[in-house]
Amino acid sequence: MSSLAIAFFAALPLVWAQAPAAPAKKMDPIQWSATAAAPTADGKFIVTLKATSEAGWHLYSMTTPRPPIATSAKVEGVEIVEVFQPAPIRKLDKNFEAETETFEGETVFYLQGQLPAGTKLTTVNVRYQACDDRQCLPPRKKAIEIGAGPAAVIPANYTKVASPAAASPNAATSPTPAAPKPGTEDLGQFLLIAFGFGLAALFTPCVFPMIPITMSFFLGQSEGRSRGQQIVQALIFCLGIVFLFTLLGFSLTAIMGPFGVVQIASNPWVNSVIAGVFIALALSLFGAYEITLPSGLLTKLNAASSGGGTIGTLLMGLTFSLTSFACVGPFVGTLLAASVSGNKLQPVLGMMAFSSGLALPFFFLAIFPSFLAKLPRSGMWMVRIKIVFGFVILAAALKYLGNVDQVLQWNFLTRERFIAAWFVLFTLPGLYLLGMVPMEGIKRDEPVGVGRLLTGVLFVIFAFSLLPGMMGAKLGELDAFVPLAQEQAGGGASSSSSLPWMKNDLKGALAKAKAEGKQVFVNFTGYACTNCHWMKANMFPRPEIREALSKYVLLELYTDGTDAASEENQKYQEAHFQTVAIPLYAIIDADEKQLAVFPGITKSPQEYLAFLTQGAPVQLASR
Repeated sequence: MSSLAIAFFAALPLVWAQAPAAPAKKMDPIQWSATAAAPTADGKFIVTLKATSEAGWHLYSMTTPRPPIATSAKVEGVEIVEVFQPAPIRKLDKNFEAETETFEGETVFYLQGQLPAGTKLTTVNVRYQACDDRQCLPPRKKAIEIGAGPAAVIPANYTKVASPAAASPNAATSPTPAAPKPGTEDLGQFLLIAFGFGLAALFTPCVFPMIPITMSFFLGQSEGRSRGQQIVQALIFCLGIVFLFTLLGFSLTAIMGPFGVVQIASNPWVNSVIAGVFIALALSLFGAYEITLPSGLLTKLNAASSGGGTIGTLLMGLTFSLTSFACVGPFVGTLLAASVSGNKLQPVLGMMAFSSGLALPFFFLAIFPSFLAKLPRSGMWMVRIKIVFGFVILAAALKYLGNVDQVLQWNFLTRERFIAAWFVLFTLPGLYLLGMVPMEGIKRDEPVGVGRLLTGVLFVIFAFSLLPGMMGAKLGELDAFVPLAQEQAGGGASSSSSLPWMKNDLKGALAKAKAEGKQVFVNFTGYACTNCHWMKANMFPRPEIREALSKYVLLELYTDGTDAASEENQKYQEAHFQTVAIPLYAIIDADEKQLAVFPGITKSPQEYLAFLTQGAPVQLASR
């Protein structure tokens, strides 16, 4: 069963993800045309303005509430133009989490007005924004040449736009919307991993021995009860487990707030406490001491639960949760530290999914107690899991200590030292399972079974695969957890393959961009951000990405440090992009106008290059 430890650690890259990758952006999926008949003798005219949206894309009506950017149009040289539009489609827009009015396919607008003496119909100026179900392009302005066409009649079912003057493309520019919010598929993946952690926690040394105790409680309660009543009691027991863990997630959200939830994976105090708890648990699993809850508390809960009934069953669930907490703590700590997407409900939902996975097997065993006889009994295999799990927990504790070191910028736990420590911590359980480390659970000269042999070999192979990272080689997915090399970690000219990054200096970057006629690439990042590490180590050094980045003024804004700069950077990100999730990449001009936004991590260089090219097409094309 020690393969469970491998599965637990291998799942960490999934649950530490901050935000989903943004899809590649198209140049302009909306095509425009304008036609008009010759004005009447007194100068009156009607312009037919047609917009054609590519499949899957839409633009917004002239009356949609902001955000997003409403479509607007004005005839060049005409002060007052009456604008008419068809009935829009009203629906919830996932990009803005609000109801909007949209047009898809071919849409026709009509502009009606009167030409001043001595002027001609030449141009319609339009301003609009195009989005699909997952992304939005920056707002655009276009001058559409008016061609000759037949006389138009405004349909009776068209609606006159209430304030055409306010909708003028020359009116004050509203800020571009924030990056699209993380999709439900990212949250779904997180909850699926949390549920899997709950199922895996069943085989920990504190939980597995509780199975016969719990089942004996249910067998005693089942006498004289119908099948339906037994099912209800099983549900109540499981609700007790779900309630306690969900309360933990809710308390975390209520106490720390949205910023606290986002920074739980980088706060030095939080990481220090988690590392300390993990080390204490590991020593307990090694047999140094036994961690137990106060006997008085457990005695009172057991006495209350023995009374039977609904309250007794609920308290039995709470007792089970408290008893098992010593071993499920690593799972819980990992999930809470993974709740960094900016979704304030994520800790609550994560704990609910975890506790549901933990409680589900007990629900089925309570309904079908005959399956209890088919489960393996506790024995030496449980002791081996404790030892192996102890080494894995120590490796996880080192990760949290690495977060503290990086955020406080002590630079003691360097990449080389971290990898060396992990090499030892993953080699030892492999040697232990192969019988080469004399510890409890494996007798001297005991034959090595096939399962134990293969699991031990996998640990040793994994440990030796880390060694190239000490010589500067990339470790792939593990680069998200291993500290960056010193030349990558702190910005500067040597960061990310000689890219000249500026650090925490927004004003300086804007001034440099204005002086050099460039745009600014802003990297909202963190010292302890795993996805940020991966992008720095694996995406930025790629030749095509490095070439595209070199055309910008490059700025890193750290948001998870303990200094005043991190606090200011976080406030700036939240105010201008309506999120504090990292990593977040943005392209802005020297006047701080948003041109393109890319939230989260991507493993596709083509996708990221499309974003970089979309952000500054004029500058990139001219170089």
